[in-house]
Amino acid sequence: MTPSELPYLRHDTGPGPRTAILWLHGLGADGHDFEPLVPMLGIPAHTPVRFIFPHAPVRPVTINGGMRMRAWYDLTALAPAPRESGGHLREAATAIEALGRDLRAQCPRLILGGFSQGGAVALATALATALRPDGVFALSAYLPDLDAAGLAVRPEPGPCGVFQAHGLSDPIIPVDAGRAAVRSLESLGLTVEHHEYAMAHQVCEAEIADLRAWLLHCLTEG
Repeated sequence: MTPSELPYLRHDTGPGPRTAILWLHGLGADGHDFEPLVPMLGIPAHTPVRFIFPHAPVRPVTINGGMRMRAWYDLTALAPAPRESGGHLREAATAIEALGRDLRAQCPRLILGGFSQGGAVALATALATALRPDGVFALSAYLPDLDAAGLAVRPEPGPCGVFQAHGLSDPIIPVDAGRAAVRSLESLGLTVEHHEYAMAHQVCEAEIADLRAWLLHCLTEG
């Protein structure tokens, strides 16, 4: 998987954006999944943003009976903890790092994030590559096993830190997995803005409002 093999959708909220937001979808979805949220985020005209929504490769997914779907990596188990293909995770982090570098040539500031599996890849890329985004958001996600994937942690906190959000009744990735990710990130010296909501494995209106406030802070930071 290379940047040229990684198709994506692009949405500029105005001319001359100086910030790119690279947003990764979850398992079985595609780049269109979070496109409708762009107008809901209400990005001000004076701080235009380039949203990039990449499509993950199509591959068999073990926990779904080997069914082929868009997935950043294969998952062989969800309980008692997610178990991902280390090779696929390493491949995804490398491809997102390269795509992020390409975006930085267009926009000097970069925010990286995603939902569920996409959030896990965003965290892995931020922690174990040289990309060093200015901020990271992880929605209904968890921190994958970087050691098992052969990824060395080398965090350098960006000015915005991490926005982490989770549903209290998430049946796919339990809220405890999100809380464990927060503890791990904070132990690495990262600043984490942590939110929990009365929802399942999804996004909700309150979460979108909180994410918007965090993003607007990032757009004016530095």
